[in-house]
Amino acid sequence: MTTDPETIDARGLKCPLPVLKMEKRLVSLPAGAQLIVLATDPMAKVDIPLYCRQHGHDCAADTQNGVLRFVITRA
Repeated sequence: MTTDPETIDARGLKCPLPVLKMEKRLVSLPAGAQLIVLATDPMAKVDIPLYCRQHGHDCAADTQNGVLRFVITRA
């Protein structure tokens, strides 16, 4: 049984807040779990993938209507 990924809505928050919210939630998720982060701060496009690379998590990103959407798979 798979569950839908949890979503963190960090729209309107300035970095590093989206990264901090993501980090806090990721530590409580099991390996392989997915987390979606929505953000509008342009710095999130750099900061979230960088954090994921540094910690071994997979990160896919896209943008829709000015909202960055990151799908993170916990290492």
